[in-house]
Amino acid sequence: MSAAGGDRAPGPDPLLVACALRIEQAALRSAGGGSGRGSGRGAAGHTLLRTGMGPSAAERAVGRALDRPEMDRAAVLATGFCAGLVPGMHPGDLVVAEQTRDPQGTVTCTGSALLAEALARAAPGRTVHTGALTGSDHVVRGQERAQLRATGAIAVDMESAATLWAATRGGGRPVAAVRVIVDAPEHELVRIGTVRGGISAFRVLRAVLPAFYEWHRSLLLPRR
Repeated sequence: MSAAGGDRAPGPDPLLVACALRIEQAALRSAGGGSGRGSGRGAAGHTLLRTGMGPSAAERAVGRALDRPEMDRAAVLATGFCAGLVPGMHPGDLVVAEQTRDPQGTVTCTGSALLAEALARAAPGRTVHTGALTGSDHVVRGQERAQLRATGAIAVDMESAATLWAATRGGGRPVAAVRVIVDAPEHELVRIGTVRGGISAFRVLRAVLPAFYEWHRSLLLPRR
């Protein structure tokens, strides 16, 4: 099952940036992504929403946010940290989803190539990976990484697929997902905030917020 067209660009306003964890919210706030508990206004027309951890929490929070009349035509971008599935990935690498997957279905992302280019400019020296981002309801460890990699996914997190599914359930809107790798097959971590990989991922997430805005602005431009 598929939702959301990758070629549509209706020029929505505003942009909803959704993350799950306080540390992710803190990184985005420190880059100018809004304030307040749960959600906040960032740059003009841009809202930062902290959903809470896990797919159910993400789906509920995003659904409530988009029920507001002023969010009827909003674009939605899911972000935060993730686990890389491909050998050779490193903490601080970026993942741009071409599609998200979970048991509810597959959502095709909008403008993934343009977003990847914007991220490369915002975080020079960081590797940007593009591909399928799969959802999980638990933290993935060990052999499960290889099993998910065998499905064609390049990274996994607990909220992106649920966020984009909730965003597109009521009709097509531009959606995207950008994740920063906090651990990978050769760099498996136990705790995010107390290790070097977590600090690196925090700094990268803080640096790339302008790329999200650039992606959103591109949706307003007419197609040639």
